[in-house]
Amino acid sequence: MTDDLAARVARLEAIEEIGRLKARYCAYCDDRYDPDGIASLFVERAVWDGGVFGRYEGREAIRAFFARVSSEITFAAHLVLNPIIELQSADTATGQWRLIMPATYVADGKPEARWHFAAYDDSFVRESGVWRFATLRVHVNYWGPALQSWAGAARL
Repeated sequence: MTDDLAARVARLEAIEEIGRLKARYCAYCDDRYDPDGIASLFVERAVWDGGVFGRYEGREAIRAFFARVSSEITFAAHLVLNPIIELQSADTATGQWRLIMPATYVADGKPEARWHFAAYDDSFVRESGVWRFATLRVHVNYWGPALQSWAGAARL
């Protein structure tokens, strides 16, 4: 295998691994926001910035947030689309996705069907051969009742 071909294969493997990392994140979120599973996907000093959902620095703060959020969002189906994954180096990368998410949100003991539309803007680091999130940012476009029009409420 030539060096050029080896580099191209390594690049494609890294992109595939990062895509699987994002899929695991979504699967853990859809499994009642499994806090241990989610936290395991982040580097120790990671940042999870959910906009209206808050900003959490460090793996333990991220774990604590997700341990709490499962009582508020009792159902979620994270549907991520349109991945754009760019390698910055052999061990750093960025990624962007769009999110469409039907959810059940419980406020004051009453469940409500909601839609969540957002854009993810993430960065990744490979440590000891394993890709993890360094930052995960959620740019919320809409988080509101499913039966309400988002036409006037959506943010770009």
